[in-house]
Amino acid sequence: MTLQQTTERAAAEPRTPGRDPAPLLPARRPARVLGTPAADAVDPALLRELHRHLVVGRRFNEQATALTRQGRLAVYPSSRGQEACQIAAALALRPRDWLFPTYRDTLAVVARGVDPVETLTLLRGDWHTGYDPVEHRVAPLCTPLATHLPHAVGLAHAARLSGDDLVALALTGDGGTSEGDFHEALTFAGVTRAPVVFLVQNNGYAISVPLAKQTAAPTLAHKGVGYGVPGVQVDGNDVVAVHGVLSAAVEKARSGGGPTLVEALTYRLDAHTNADDAARYRSDDEVERWRAEDPVTRLETHLRAAGLLDEETGRQALAAAETMAADLRRRVAEEPAVDPMELFAHVYATPTAQLGEQRARLAAELRAEAGSR
Repeated sequence: MTLQQTTERAAAEPRTPGRDPAPLLPARRPARVLGTPAADAVDPALLRELHRHLVVGRRFNEQATALTRQGRLAVYPSSRGQEACQIAAALALRPRDWLFPTYRDTLAVVARGVDPVETLTLLRGDWHTGYDPVEHRVAPLCTPLATHLPHAVGLAHAARLSGDDLVALALTGDGGTSEGDFHEALTFAGVTRAPVVFLVQNNGYAISVPLAKQTAAPTLAHKGVGYGVPGVQVDGNDVVAVHGVLSAAVEKARSGGGPTLVEALTYRLDAHTNADDAARYRSDDEVERWRAEDPVTRLETHLRAAGLLDEETGRQALAAAETMAADLRRRVAEEPAVDPMELFAHVYATPTAQLGEQRARLAAELRAEAGSR
């Protein structure tokens, strides 16, 4: 039987009852609020809170980048230009919810209440995470692409089984959607209808690989339909729209409505990291086009037009940002008290024999070094 005959036969046979894919498909255009009549209905207090976090976040990106150039950080993946996605994600969650960030999502971590210096601990090359994930309900910053996504689904599913109404919000980039862990996570979430929200920050590049070389899907939001997960596209530089979409997805998950895949269209204005030369794969004209969509400027333009951002309010936001930056500079410049024996702490609940041998050998070397002084 030829392929054509097989296809015709399959088309003629009754289809197995399945789920209608139409409700899972994203709208034809990304969701937007700023620059539309819907912006006038947004709570002014929320707008000011979003603005303050954006201003502080922008300054955090600038200061962390400067610290990397000074050798204070081993690496820093700047999210300059993507601040709206991260601030909106943090503010869409309740205190008991969980955030699962990537290595680029430091602003979301800080906005959740984690100390800025502790947030940067991993990027300083220090040990472990730098903060207590359970205390803050923030998983460790994830450097391997997408490996944290199944963890987010597992935590959310387990919480629901135990009667806890928490939601997990997992962040990833467009490159992460090409990883096997992304597909496993969405399969798991779709089948179990776990209370989890996936936020894909599509900044157009997986380091230097453009989106067109990663996927042939119409949009990344369309990928959800294959797993029974609805997809939503949003203007990722419109902080109000991102906050609204994520808040709705989080509450839908909390009420038993299952997972959502959100694709935020955004752009990183800085290079991938301090070790990257972005000029090798993108043009200055492209960067300038996206600079015109800067999320901080867009919100400030709306606030001023609506009479919600006067000079004093603007000064207060800038002052808070400078206070944070000064404190970050001072504390990161302090040499940490390092105990080499901490290398062996929190690795296993019950240390292995090999780990015990390594610990004993290091302890002996340190004693010998101290005795020779």
